[in-house]
Amino acid sequence: MIKTITIVSLSSGVLGEDFVKHELDIGVKRLEDFGLKVKFAPHALKGIEYVNDHPDKRAEDLLTALQDPETDRIMTAIGGDDTYRLLSYLLDNDELKNAPRDKIFLGFSDTTINHLMLHRAGMRTFYGQAFLSDICELDRDMLPYTKAYFQELITTGQISCTVPSELWYEGRSDFGAARIGTVPVSHPNGGFELLQGSGRFSGRILGGCIDSMFDIFDPGRYGDMPALCAKYGLFPTAEEWRGRILLLESSEEKMPPEKYERALKALKDAGVFGAVSGVLVGKPMDECHDAEYKKLLREVVDEPNLPIVCNLNVGHAMPRCIIPFGVWAEVDVGRQVISYDFSR
Repeated sequence: MIKTITIVSLSSGVLGEDFVKHELDIGVKRLEDFGLKVKFAPHALKGIEYVNDHPDKRAEDLLTALQDPETDRIMTAIGGDDTYRLLSYLLDNDELKNAPRDKIFLGFSDTTINHLMLHRAGMRTFYGQAFLSDICELDRDMLPYTKAYFQELITTGQISCTVPSELWYEGRSDFGAARIGTVPVSHPNGGFELLQGSGRFSGRILGGCIDSMFDIFDPGRYGDMPALCAKYGLFPTAEEWRGRILLLESSEEKMPPEKYERALKALKDAGVFGAVSGVLVGKPMDECHDAEYKKLLREVVDEPNLPIVCNLNVGHAMPRCIIPFGVWAEVDVGRQVISYDFSR
């Protein structure tokens, strides 16, 4: 049976703009080459202005994809910064809680907020890739490390383990049609780096983009976001973090160290670091502020025995793995592997 993947625009509506049409065409062909049937949610291609003005339609698209008997996998088009506006349309009347739970949901960046919504509804999700960012890569094919994880997910419905990439790539600044077929600049990549604590720990992973998580507590980007997130209990309580593993990665905005410090303090004040069994940290995009972030992680977390592992190829730095949320994970820095057990 041919599997069907539905693309949704839950934050930015850029996928519907003419200036990314060449990327969209590349992505559709690649998905079809994987043997997938490709569908776009009814409002996914409406463009930036429409998608921005209609959070209700974005929410409707997610619910439609979850309820669609043909859809097996749901993938976000890209991130953005205001998917919190979907909260009332998805949670007021238990819309998500009553939706089917048998779909694979994949996305990253601002989609962190959607992951937390789906987590609140008891759904497992997968963090780390998006349609425009990964499937539509302008090189002659998807980046090999990225492709291997995507292929495993669509083939098996699971991810068996996470290992480091041999390379990391600089972020592109030009996504125009003239760049089709060009190779992103690459560098040798180090493995998982143990910043502090034991190199072996376990738990169920949850988290995402630190920029989006900080917005849950700070009104600097959207004044009403903290109150709305608090109203719906979006961010897990300290007790709900107990024994979990926190995943943190940073966006293409390359958060200044002083803001990163404030974001870490917000998580600390929420009781996260006193509850989790460990922290996994994605490589910053272009390795920007890497040393400063590590210094702040030690100083702000201020829990010397709490394991913190850096340099994961997840989130905004290319290439990107896929990490399952809500699945039992065993981290072994010595062996340079994170293993997942979907049976537990």
